[in-house]
Amino acid sequence: MRLDLRARRIWPKLHITENERYATERFFIQIFLSTNSSTLMAKKDSTKQNDLALRREASLITPTDLGTKASKNIAGGMNGILADVFALYLKTKNFHWHMSGPHFRDYHLLLDEQADQLYAMTDPIAERIRKTGGSTLRSIGHIARIQRIKDNDADYVDPLDMLAELREDNITLAARLREVHDMVDELRDSNPAGAATRLGIDGHSAPSKAPVTRVRS
Repeated sequence: MRLDLRARRIWPKLHITENERYATERFFIQIFLSTNSSTLMAKKDSTKQNDLALRREASLITPTDLGTKASKNIAGGMNGILADVFALYLKTKNFHWHMSGPHFRDYHLLLDEQADQLYAMTDPIAERIRKTGGSTLRSIGHIARIQRIKDNDADYVDPLDMLAELREDNITLAARLREVHDMVDELRDSNPAGAATRLGIDGHSAPSKAPVTRVRS
């Protein structure tokens, strides 16, 4: 693009050589191009930022034939279960870490194995929620807001009390799993029910190897 200043009757008024005129003209052209380039880059950046903002606000859409209401109900029920599983997992690890007494080794290993089983449940549950079109847990804070299994922050818990509390929590979790199992059966989404069966929570028993309370002597 050529910026012809002579057309504006500027050059005749200036007493400069042809080389000086040419250099001045190139200088103004560079300014013009630089300004337009900056404007275009700013527009591109603005468009990119707007696109990113729209993507962040857009829902995570997963193809499903369940319908919006059914998907929401399944996600709600299973997210509650998932939060409880995480809460029970951490409580089990808490008791595993703080176990004491003459049966330390047996109880310590028992709770470690139980915690591993609980943790193994989390990924299949979360991924199934996503497959049904819902979104799942995002943080520790999210878990704390919807968990129903109560935490135990006591400085000391007797070993038999630990086992008794975990036993009740596992029974509670199994009952809630049965509720979700029945709900997904009604909505005719067989996969979560099938996943529950594979996890050993088919609605007829508590999770496998739940702690059993010993009678105090």
